[in-house]
Amino acid sequence: MTAWLGVVSADHVQRGVGLGIAQIGHGKKARLARMRAGDVLVYYSPRDTMGGSPLQEFTAIGRVADDELWQADEGDFRPWRRRVDYETSARQVALESVRAGLELTAGAHWGHQLRRGLVPLSDHDAQFLSSSMGAGW
Repeated sequence: MTAWLGVVSADHVQRGVGLGIAQIGHGKKARLARMRAGDVLVYYSPRDTMGGSPLQEFTAIGRVADDELWQADEGDFRPWRRRVDYETSARQVALESVRAGLELTAGAHWGHQLRRGLVPLSDHDAQFLSSSMGAGW
């Protein structure tokens, strides 16, 4: 199993959870193609909306359901997506409440890696965030 951290605004995370899908990097295929069935996906939302107010919370957690990627048709926008089984009982967790326990945030300039939109998570961080968010795994 591999674990991933997707960096997405909270409103987009909520929409994805509602649809049971993942969409990373404004719908680009390459990042989603790195994931495999059974991988864990944790979302971190630096903002509540794109360009909106700061949030800095882990907002959802789930497992990649299968290895299928598809391109949605939303008129002029054709984002790539894949199915994710989200843990509906998971709660949002503020970064500051878990930061000290994460390997991800141990380095001096750890936030720079978040700009990529999809970051591998260590097994420790995946388990720690799963537990902190109350995921039932």
